[in-house]
Amino acid sequence: MKHTVKTIQKMKDEKQPITMLTAYDFPTAKKVNDAGIDMILVGDSCAMVVHGHPNTLTATMDMMVLHCGSVARACDRTMVIADMPFGSFQYGVEETMRNAARFVTEAKVDGVKFEATHNHIAKTKAVVEMGIAVVGHVGLHPQAVGALGGLKVQGKDIDTARKVVSEALALQEAGVFAIIFEAVPAKLAAYVTRKLRVPTISIGGGPGCSGQLLVTPDVLGMYDNFTPSFAKKYTDVGGLMLSTFKQYKEEVLTGVFPAEQHCYKMSDDVLLAIEKEFGKA
Repeated sequence: MKHTVKTIQKMKDEKQPITMLTAYDFPTAKKVNDAGIDMILVGDSCAMVVHGHPNTLTATMDMMVLHCGSVARACDRTMVIADMPFGSFQYGVEETMRNAARFVTEAKVDGVKFEATHNHIAKTKAVVEMGIAVVGHVGLHPQAVGALGGLKVQGKDIDTARKVVSEALALQEAGVFAIIFEAVPAKLAAYVTRKLRVPTISIGGGPGCSGQLLVTPDVLGMYDNFTPSFAKKYTDVGGLMLSTFKQYKEEVLTGVFPAEQHCYKMSDDVLLAIEKEFGKA
């Protein structure tokens, strides 16, 4: 059965941990779905881990809609959430609503997520009132990397901790069904989780949240340009790919591949007829 806002809330209420991973393409999303993961975030991190950009700011609506559609088509169980990219919600309420609607109508996702600060609470509420499921985001906002001076933990001092708490409460009031806590001290994330009705999902927010989120290329060991301290590498798919590609190259160079079993067959009579018509090569 497809996960919905109601099933995610039920997991929170019953203290059943929520699992979430990122995905950006059909085959990866299919594996995530089949593994029983509860939610997928089609993150603007695709700008980095798929397209090779230094940060998430280059993700566009067209890029994200394309990736989201591929992921959504793979999921008959996992709830798919689209990440609103930089510039898609920072202007007016109507533009934010139009962009959120694109994800639902064109990509067929189950909800949207954006890094809405206090300046964007009205937009969050407007999207919710459209009937679109919305996930909030507090703590580190990668889209504000320039203003923050880098990817830094948020909430270690009184001012940033107050901002995390107040934004989370405001997002809940605006109608989000879940909130992602990114790079937030574990004690603070656990405190806010206890105060909120809606589920909280940690990506560097510690074990006190309602669920956990990781970037799938980090989990698989496929992205080594930058790995945050909260990420866990469960396997070395990147290393396996590298050794496999090297083996392939060696076999081509030495004539091991392709072998006879990798070749299509034809009768000698056909070849003789071709040679007769066109001459020998």
